Amino acid sequence: MINIDQVRRIAYMEYVKVQYAKTHLSALLASVEAGQEIVISRGERPVARLVPVEEAGARDLGFVAYRVPDGFFDPLPEEELTAWDGGE
Repeated sequence: MINIDQVRRIAYMEYVKVQYAKTHLSALLASVEAGQEIVISRGERPVARLVPVEEAGARDLGFVAYRVPDGFFDPLPEEELTAWDGGE
């Protein structure tokens, strides 16, 4: 069984088998929330790693300095609408 108090004091990577991970998922997630990394192995081969999710920082919207032109939402001219309708 995982002792959460020990996990908080010692940051290390623990290896567990798939069956153990399936039956102790809640305890493993609590350990991950406390900062521990857990590797899940199938037999002797590591196949997955549980790690804490990093909090996303604030982001600026957009990535290019761009300003929408003043007439952007004006109605399109009739010939433009006709072209978009397939020229009918």
